[in-house]
Amino acid sequence: MKNIQIYHADKYSTPAYIKVEENIYKGKNPYRDGDEDKDMYFTSLSFEQEPELGEGETPADISQEPLEGILDMFRLCITDFYDELNEKSTCTCYQEFGGRDVDAIRELLKIVGKHVYCERTVVPEDEIDDEEELEAYRAMSEEELEEEGYIFYETVIK
Repeated sequence: MKNIQIYHADKYSTPAYIKVEENIYKGKNPYRDGDEDKDMYFTSLSFEQEPELGEGETPADISQEPLEGILDMFRLCITDFYDELNEKSTCTCYQEFGGRDVDAIRELLKIVGKHVYCERTVVPEDEIDDEEELEAYRAMSEEELEEEGYIFYETVIK
């Protein structure tokens, strides 16, 4: 993900949202019907994907990575996919992020202007202490190494 910017959605000007601070809004949790957990904090971002890094080719097909890593890192969820905007756009993606903790939204906003991508990490042989495990590790295919967690993808923010 590159060219990450704040997206000022028109819906934040409606009575359904209360501006908490710059680029952070409070509104009803779209995933809850009961009395509990009614409110959430929201912000929206725009960004471009990087197909050369394994990300989606178009905004209509936003890849899960590094987006999933961001959601996990900041304990957030996607609350609006802006399907219409993403369908019309040739390169810019739009997503709304929501969470129960306003500090998580504040932290997310720190990625604006940065580069976010997934970096492939392989557990090195010298980190495997057990001889049987090491023998099994050496016999595994790339696919098996990934399935067993010896190869994983880490979300990097630079």
